[in-house]
Amino acid sequence: MNDWLTSLKTKTPQEGYELAIELARKGVGYIQPSEKIRKKLRSKYAKDADSLMFASQVIAIHFQTVAAANNYWKDKRS
Repeated sequence: MNDWLTSLKTKTPQEGYELAIELARKGVGYIQPSEKIRKKLRSKYAKDADSLMFASQVIAIHFQTVAAANNYWKDKRS
């Protein structure tokens, strides 16, 4: 297993959101390591509104974690 996640710190909320998406993708890769199977399943969940909502929820949860780790990107001068 590669150490790819060295920090949850990001410069901007946009970078934080992109990290949240990457966390979700990596999670799926750990759970289902077969790329062949993931590709086969993708066409099913891509057309399923519930599956897409659940995927969005996972990203939102990861984004909450990243935002908290970044102190919600608060300006330290205020």
